[in-house]
Amino acid sequence: MSRGNGTNCLDDQVTGMALSVLAEVGRMLETLADSGREDAIDLRSLPLTDADRAELEQMLGRGEVRAELDLAGESEVWETNYPGAWWIRHRGAERKIASEEIAVCRIPEILKTHPVDIETAALRIRNELETTHE
Repeated sequence: MSRGNGTNCLDDQVTGMALSVLAEVGRMLETLADSGREDAIDLRSLPLTDADRAELEQMLGRGEVRAELDLAGESEVWETNYPGAWWIRHRGAERKIASEEIAVCRIPEILKTHPVDIETAALRIRNELETTHE
């Protein structure tokens, strides 16, 4: 059922899914602590209402680490109040959420510098130093 503004009238209903996702995050954190195995939950693949998503975001909270990225659209990454549980949100056209996940890991892949970028940075510095000393 849809409202006149194009949104689903169930979007403001809390379904209990946030608690289920929170419990799964807890299990995943236990696995990470025990074995080092990383995992993720694709929030867009779950039947979460907007109210569920807001409730989950409130339950997980925001921790001390936050990053904004500008790669093929805007992305935000923040560690939740539970170290090792990261909320990753990518926005596409018109700033609409394109993908969203909870990654349970030491540090999300998106924040790791690619080895080629490191090589390029070293080369740039070497070239800069050679240029300034000529």
